[in-house]
Amino acid sequence: MTVARPFVAFVTAATAGIVENLFNPKAMNNKISPDLSCPVDACCDGINCSPEEHRHHHTFFEKLLGGFRFAFFDLWGDLAGWFLVGLLLAGLITVLIPDDLFGKYLGSGLPAMLLMLAVGIPLYICATASTPIAAALILKGISPGAALVFLLAGPATNIASLTVLTGVLGKRATAIYLATIAVSSVFFGLAVDQVYGSLGLSPLATIGQASEIIPKWAGLIGTLIIVFMSTMPLFSRIQKHFKPTVAHIDHSHEDRLAPLHRPESADCGPT
Repeated sequence: MTVARPFVAFVTAATAGIVENLFNPKAMNNKISPDLSCPVDACCDGINCSPEEHRHHHTFFEKLLGGFRFAFFDLWGDLAGWFLVGLLLAGLITVLIPDDLFGKYLGSGLPAMLLMLAVGIPLYICATASTPIAAALILKGISPGAALVFLLAGPATNIASLTVLTGVLGKRATAIYLATIAVSSVFFGLAVDQVYGSLGLSPLATIGQASEIIPKWAGLIGTLIIVFMSTMPLFSRIQKHFKPTVAHIDHSHEDRLAPLHRPESADCGPT
């Protein structure tokens, strides 16, 4: 699954881009202006400072530190909330849904793929949150291929993104985008099930066993680090939300009344 997910995502994205170019050759002539602003400390905007000049503004250590700062604080700050939602939903699925529900009624095959497609397309969920949910579904009897369909369709599509895509790219491009994701995810989902079946692999015996290769002390340290990284952005958002705002005072009337309250000087008597 770790190999299949990025591979299928790459093939699906490339296919959607190629199909869009085939149906809209004029778009290939449009030039795209890349963002050349400095990602380290915003010292250059990329317009008045050329990339050759900006290349000498920061040392390798500063660039490396900027990358780690973005990955561990900025990026994870955006993902922490979704990751918490995914863990909560995965826990609810694990506890509330009977173990033999999906396996007995809808475990594998094309019906399971179509159901995961119907659930994943309108659902608003990110790639990070969909991972523990897919793992919980596999534990409940969903085939790896059906879980792969959910992993691809869930993060790539939702009602909000489809609305934005329709307004930005147009109806034709949105239809090609959605059709490519649907067809590719179902096709590769069936292929993944065939691979599992031909190799005799059981996903139920694989899920949850990867933690055994990591020492307990390393897992504990990693847990504490993730908890610390996750609580910092959440606390900052809560603090920012409940931080009292200072009311704006209009001082314009004071300027108009200032001549009437001007103090009398020593060489000027009262009028």
